[in-house]
Amino acid sequence: MRRFKLVVIGAGTAGLTALNEARRVTDDVLLINHGPYGTTCARVGCMPSKALLAVSHGLAQQRFLQQVGVQWQGMDVDVPAVMAHVRRLRDGFIAGPIRASAPAEHSIHGAPRFLDANTLEVNGERIHADATVIATGSSPVVPAPWREFGERVVTTDEFFELEHPGQRVAVIGLGAIGAELGQGLAQLGLQVEGFSRGSLVGGLTDAAISTVLADSLAEVMTVTLGHEVNVEAAGNGLRVRAGDREVEVDRALLALGRRPNLDGLGLDQLVTLDERGRPPLHPHTLQVAELPIYLAGDVAGLRPLMHEAADEGRIAAWHALHPEAAQRYQRRAPLGIVFTRPNAARVGLSRRELPEHGVIVAEQDFSRQARAGMEGFNRGRLHLYVAADSGELLGAEMAIAAGEHIAHLLAWCMQQRLTVGQMLHMPFYHPVVEEGLRSALQQAAKQLGERAPGPDLPQR
Repeated sequence: MRRFKLVVIGAGTAGLTALNEARRVTDDVLLINHGPYGTTCARVGCMPSKALLAVSHGLAQQRFLQQVGVQWQGMDVDVPAVMAHVRRLRDGFIAGPIRASAPAEHSIHGAPRFLDANTLEVNGERIHADATVIATGSSPVVPAPWREFGERVVTTDEFFELEHPGQRVAVIGLGAIGAELGQGLAQLGLQVEGFSRGSLVGGLTDAAISTVLADSLAEVMTVTLGHEVNVEAAGNGLRVRAGDREVEVDRALLALGRRPNLDGLGLDQLVTLDERGRPPLHPHTLQVAELPIYLAGDVAGLRPLMHEAADEGRIAAWHALHPEAAQRYQRRAPLGIVFTRPNAARVGLSRRELPEHGVIVAEQDFSRQARAGMEGFNRGRLHLYVAADSGELLGAEMAIAAGEHIAHLLAWCMQQRLTVGQMLHMPFYHPVVEEGLRSALQQAAKQLGERAPGPDLPQR
């Protein structure tokens, strides 16, 4: 039996970050991976999807250009060529032997299983681990009724391998992934039908912000919200029904979320799992119950985003190697971005997570924002959630031009616990989209009753 201070299971973002964090302390680390090497983001997630959106959003700009006098003859879109371009970029993102992250004698490809809290079996070999970090990622949710339709139903795990998605595509689920790919495919000229059982889109919880995004999606695709979706075979395609809407499509793209990859690890023999099959998890140390086992990344189910997975890999590895040490790391300010047009984003607390009392909401309409109008992106809303007593920013939701950048600014300010007054003392150039943020901050200051005794400038 080989023995290691730490075993890391999974070679995605969280696992590789945990491996690198551990190797700053010790080389006595083993990496075990089952399945493809590389991160979900690079292989089937944020990177190939943004490569597709770069093309589709650029193509969509032609509508604005035509409105302002730029005319040209019809433009042909070679969808297979676009998909091939996306794959070429994707392959570059994941290029390089991921196994090189650990020496060959410290890396195993196989499916491990716990025999006890400190013993794993993989490929018939037993491995003793003083501690283990599980970073096995997640898999797309595919309800049983959809599985019988074979290749007519795909998830993002298969989508980017398609030569052509089909001229008629149903996108089932309009969270971040469904909203992005649905809009992107529609901008490429495909007939897209978007469906969601819920009434909100893009992972947003503020109804007014969600409406802005839904209306933007509806400019290029059909959007049906608030109904259960049913499907049946229809020739070589599918017939999809939701409420009063019934359509036939060539293929359905399921974007119903992802589930942690915990099956087969044997955790159920070590600890009681909840109704969703997840073990009890300390949210700060990422430790499973009182076991020398830690979860990191999507498999933890806390913040399923790439930058969060990297942070969790660091946190889990540090605590696994220092089990007696007190908790010492804080999480960064929550930040989530949807790369639709306009960008949708959430920072800090969402509208749904706000306390019932003690919060003011500053609202800013971006439809007349000058710089956004110059670019043809003058639409959207920004809501700031501010503590009524301290003036600190609690969170924000938005669907606005340049939302990805404004969301970053707000996340940085929130992590520094800046007040509305302190944020208004920051410089704002002209003309920039960020001036819309200043207007929202000014409205928040007015609601707070803040009135500077002198000029609205930083004081010495």
